[in-house]
Amino acid sequence: MRSFFREINFTLIIRIIGFLLIVEGAFMLTAIPISYFYGENKYPIILIAAAVTLLSGAILFFSNRKTNSILGKREGYIIVTFAWLVISFFGALPFYLGGDIDSFTNAFFETISGFTTTGSSILTDIESMPKDLLYWRSLTHWLGGMGIIVLSVAILPLLGIGGMQLFMAEMPGITYDKLHPRITATAKRLWGIYVILTAVQFMLLWIGEMDWFDALNHSFATMATGGFSTRNNSIAAFGSYSQYVIIIFMILAGTNFTLHYFALHGKLRRVFKDEEYRGYLMLIAISTGIITLGLILNIGTSAETSFRDALFTAVSILTSTGFVTVDYLQWPVFLWMIIFLLMFIGGSAGSTGGGMKIIRQMLLIKNAWMELRRAIHPNAMLPVRFNYKSVPQDIIYKVMAFFLMYILLFAFGVLILTAIGLDFETSIGASIASLGNIGPGIGMVGPVENYAFMPDAAKWVLALLMLLGRLELFTVLMLFSPHFWRR
Repeated sequence: MRSFFREINFTLIIRIIGFLLIVEGAFMLTAIPISYFYGENKYPIILIAAAVTLLSGAILFFSNRKTNSILGKREGYIIVTFAWLVISFFGALPFYLGGDIDSFTNAFFETISGFTTTGSSILTDIESMPKDLLYWRSLTHWLGGMGIIVLSVAILPLLGIGGMQLFMAEMPGITYDKLHPRITATAKRLWGIYVILTAVQFMLLWIGEMDWFDALNHSFATMATGGFSTRNNSIAAFGSYSQYVIIIFMILAGTNFTLHYFALHGKLRRVFKDEEYRGYLMLIAISTGIITLGLILNIGTSAETSFRDALFTAVSILTSTGFVTVDYLQWPVFLWMIIFLLMFIGGSAGSTGGGMKIIRQMLLIKNAWMELRRAIHPNAMLPVRFNYKSVPQDIIYKVMAFFLMYILLFAFGVLILTAIGLDFETSIGASIASLGNIGPGIGMVGPVENYAFMPDAAKWVLALLMLLGRLELFTVLMLFSPHFWRR
């Protein structure tokens, strides 16, 4: 037992989590001006919740100053996993303390759904909620979208703590193209792009049919690919202009943010040469075309309405945003099965989107094709190529392991939910919607339904799936391995 825990710097872990709570508490305070502006009576509750969060963070941070600042890979994974749980716990306080959400389980579910950008909700009447709480609800999306951890790596060096391990644990994609040789500068550039896109979308929505509050909240949710809306009917409450604006920014949010950086610097050829980006646009075009044609032939809606509903739904599900304009379960089964299959794909690597990510799907297909060719030509050297470069075999093995683990966790979720008492279709829909951070699923958790009816045990299972999906499985699962904790 002596070999366990010896080399893990728990004092530093606690200190950093304390710092993240201070950041969360500061953002929580920004809901108070919303309370005053709309004459809400919830600002004392928000002030108490923020004070508790700030005080807890300050205690953890300042009581652990006497520690070395060496942040190893294991500390990074521990911090990322537990930070999402801790900030979700404290983030639930504004909902729970004021009684607007009746139980802590529901408050925690709503909050971790926000921070993981899943968008699953237990609220049955969103429009009756106080504006300040709706703002905080949307803000959890926005903070979770690029990752509160990535935000912190731009500040941690000022405290004498390096952020590379946190950054890589937070964004554990197959590869990561650093935009700048220093990780702090990379984080700042990513957040700069994120803020700029959010601001542009806000202005476009505001000059349209939305007031500033709706425009701000839907911009938060879109860029985070989250899906929380301020309206009971989601984006169906707005007209075609707002829907097309949101479509554009959902596509941008589901794109690798590295490509946004290149585009802003005029390197458009590098953007369109990216195989994943071309595959992403092609998948949107093909699925939209099939669904549009199916709607025109089977339902008889106009060409423009069919195209808009098809494009919006395909992009919303593929990017794991979860906004809805139509109940796709009312479409012919063939069409909503296409939507269901899109739930297993996800957005681009390096985006705020969830799911398996398109690059993994493409590598799996390329490798399967190469295996067929290798069977025909056993002596030939046939490497898998992506973006004109050979992909190392260990990367292929990791992708295959991720895919297998993803399917196993999806099946595990279905098994547990059916054991709890949910019907099979709902269990399938809720499991993939949570693991893929999508929000709406099929069955009783379809696009016009919510998760309020579920028993508490099911909500905790789904919360775990949300966390696993947000941190791409292995960041969380490796903490359950005894080898992780040994020297």
